[in-house]
Amino acid sequence: MKVVKFGGSSLSDSERIKNAAGIIRDAVKKERIIVVLSAMQGITNRLINASEKAETGDSGYKEDIEFIKEKHLTTVRNIFSPRNLTGIITRLQMMFNELEDILHGVELVRECSRRTLDLVMSFGERMSCTVAVEYLNACGCKAGLIDTRTCIRTDNRYGNAAVDFNISYTLIKKELKTVSLPIVTGFIASAEDGITTTLGRNGSDYTASIVGAAVEADCIEIWTDVDGVMSADPRFVENAFVIPELSYQEAMELSYFGAKILHPYTMIPAIEKNIPIRIKNSFNPSAPGTLIVNKIKGHPYPITGIASIDSIALINVEGGGMIGMPGIAARIFGALARASVNIMMISQASSEHSVCLVFSEDESERAVGSLNEELALELETKRIEKFELKKDLVMIAVIGENMRGTPGISGRVFSALGRRGINVFAIAQGSSERNISLIIAKVDEQHALETIHHAFLENDDKENKGHG
Repeated sequence: MKVVKFGGSSLSDSERIKNAAGIIRDAVKKERIIVVLSAMQGITNRLINASEKAETGDSGYKEDIEFIKEKHLTTVRNIFSPRNLTGIITRLQMMFNELEDILHGVELVRECSRRTLDLVMSFGERMSCTVAVEYLNACGCKAGLIDTRTCIRTDNRYGNAAVDFNISYTLIKKELKTVSLPIVTGFIASAEDGITTTLGRNGSDYTASIVGAAVEADCIEIWTDVDGVMSADPRFVENAFVIPELSYQEAMELSYFGAKILHPYTMIPAIEKNIPIRIKNSFNPSAPGTLIVNKIKGHPYPITGIASIDSIALINVEGGGMIGMPGIAARIFGALARASVNIMMISQASSEHSVCLVFSEDESERAVGSLNEELALELETKRIEKFELKKDLVMIAVIGENMRGTPGISGRVFSALGRRGINVFAIAQGSSERNISLIIAKVDEQHALETIHHAFLENDDKENKGHG
């Protein structure tokens, strides 16, 4: 039993859908598989744009609907014979009409709640799966559609709903028994009352993991448009290579720090059931990809990979009056939480003289405003100095299982950066020792990534660019 998931880039047009169908047909000959599909590339963004326009009364949302219509109709005209076209076009047209009715209602009331947006976004996966089922059946595969709103149960936190695993696993197993080749909608689910919910952007990976855990699959394959998880962003590091094997923990760290291969929640059900995840390239099916498992084989490098997050800001809260002031950290974090600012990293001097807070740049104004309000008295009495806000920063994370218990990793990182004249504004290391995070200026990003990669992951003779 294997769960096979295809992302939007693998379903971007008629040729990509034919290619994905070929991979599915080859896999079916060898074992029982369950297929999870995303929306066609770009469709979810179009649905969101249409919702935003309709909410403001902008009739331009109709152009987005027309684009979505034309993309799907052009695709089916290219992959179906004329005698098979009528049925699929009729099914799609019913969905186009429903979508148009919903967005017209949004336009009339000038409101698009998160609940309504979830319903609108669900059309992408429902359309792509409808096309895939019909095409696979036309190719001789007995495929059937499983709409995950019938079997993945969540709470009603629209936009990023939490899954009730116990109920969902039972319902999934029941639904899958009804179809020999299930084509499953990614990303979408439903609350207890049957209202459509979604699992967060790029949540189809998460769906694949949930389904895999429910049936205790032997493997979960995520088919995307790259050969696997890279040791660094190849846009910045020319010598970046595919990492053949990662631990679950390394993959979670890398996915959080900008390696957009997996939805961050994907590993949760897989870890619970100890199911391997393999990242594959639908554009290059023969490439072995990256295998993500509980325990990895040894490799010769002290780190596994490097990732970065752009558009970072930093605030230093400092002052002599902070020393020995009970509850100051709680007040700082509480103020930022009330302002819905997500703290990505903290660093505090042991003297308690300063606290460094790192968050997304677009949250800067809220962060400064909330701190000014919370600490107004301390600022007025000079116990805390005026806040120093730095923008145009990047967070870099150095990640790897081999870092645990290995002396000198931090020293090598900072020595290498120091030799290149790269200033580090803040650092943090988790107690797991799998991650060293540091903040640098955006202008130094490429040099820093290249420097760290060269220091840890490149052999002097340049012959071996892979683990092992």
